[in-house]
Amino acid sequence: MAGGAGWIHPYGSGRAVAVVVGGGVAGALIANSLQSYADVVIIDPKEYLEIPWTNMRSKVEPSVAEKSLINHSDYLSGQVITASAADVSGEAVITAEGRLVEYTYLVIATGHTNQCPRTRRDRLEQFQEDDVKIKYSDSILIIGGEPSGVELAAEIAVNYPDKKVTLVHDRPRLLESVGQKAGGKALRWLRSKNVEVYLEQSIHLESMLEGDRVYRTSSGIEITADCHFSCLDRPLSSSWIRNSELKDCLDNDGRLMVDANLRVKGQTNIFAAGDIIDIPELEQGYFVQKHAMIVSKNIKLLMHGAKDSKLLKYKHSTTMPMVSLGKKDAVAQLSLATVLGHLPAMWKSRDLFVHRTRNLLGLPR
Repeated sequence: MAGGAGWIHPYGSGRAVAVVVGGGVAGALIANSLQSYADVVIIDPKEYLEIPWTNMRSKVEPSVAEKSLINHSDYLSGQVITASAADVSGEAVITAEGRLVEYTYLVIATGHTNQCPRTRRDRLEQFQEDDVKIKYSDSILIIGGEPSGVELAAEIAVNYPDKKVTLVHDRPRLLESVGQKAGGKALRWLRSKNVEVYLEQSIHLESMLEGDRVYRTSSGIEITADCHFSCLDRPLSSSWIRNSELKDCLDNDGRLMVDANLRVKGQTNIFAAGDIIDIPELEQGYFVQKHAMIVSKNIKLLMHGAKDSKLLKYKHSTTMPMVSLGKKDAVAQLSLATVLGHLPAMWKSRDLFVHRTRNLLGLPR
């Protein structure tokens, strides 16, 4: 346990040390919740939290990112180590720079890989550059037809109705992760906004040369576009665990296997949350917030000596997956029906739950 040679203790207070690997929404909410009860260390290659479901709108409205990009130091009084995790044992995390960070409790919430800049300022500049690229392009290609690709196509179509927007997706229908009817409604909505959609087609960007404006699909269709955005699924950020003491806790897809208390399989003081866990759920912010609540409460219970039988159990539930179609429309997959229009947009599309997330972190709107 914590206290060995080379141990990093943020305060020297003698309190329990909770180390959170991953500074996404799950990691941030857990770190924020625990900081009054333990000395918290967050390990993240970025200096900031990024609310991911705002990214597509931030590309056409960079002012959104001013609220959705939050420096870890704004909500956390603990220590922030800006580095990637490279290894983990039952006692410590080792960063890519070789820094040893021992813990009493560990939370792994690394989600998906994301090549984002280190600083908030540089990330804001990226969104501003994307905005300029979109603004000064007459034609735009979007690759990928899951929620992020559909949302970006919708944002551009609504904000710039005169631009030619093309979406290429390698599956038979859009939004396969959400539902068949939702995908059909989204397809009809996009086409009503003059978005050209090609299904069961792929584009290999690796074969493109810099400056090329003609993109060729897998079936030979040529698409001319001034710029493109890749909205393909990103791999899980778990490769750093594969050669660690926790390697047997990963399933075949690279997700961490967890028990009903969201503890990593076979571990007593290591928890996991967010997209990296093996619970079969849609990757939605609602579930991430539920994970964070269960993990933080269970760690607090353990700190106070609770027995395993007293720990909270995570109850898998279904929710209403929603995909924004600009600010005024959204498509929602309900248990008995699929709804498209203003009503689901009132739940998500207006501010994309930014105010709610900031409120959970104790920050002003």
